Amino acid sequence: MRTSLAPIAILALAACATTTPDVDRPTRAPAGECSSDVANSFIGKKATPELGEEMLAATGAKTLRWVPPRSAVTMDFRPDRLTVSYDDDYVITQASCT
Repeated sequence: MRTSLAPIAILALAACATTTPDVDRPTRAPAGECSSDVANSFIGKKATPELGEEMLAATGAKTLRWVPPRSAVTMDFRPDRLTVSYDDDYVITQASCT
């Protein structure tokens, strides 16, 4: 009787495979990252490039994402990004660190 060892070898190798977690993620953002409380103070103002620079400096964010009306955006979280939504009149309707 001839037995194939290939299926047994495959199962043995699969049993040895392990996955390692990336790195532990912090439960909250470290100090110095984007501040949503400050970002909310810009709601109601006219969206301009100059205001965008001011918002970056005030919130501590490293990147700024403008969201035009009726636009879809990704839901990925980046603690160093400021996301600013505005209406058809370029008035800021929402600002948050995401």
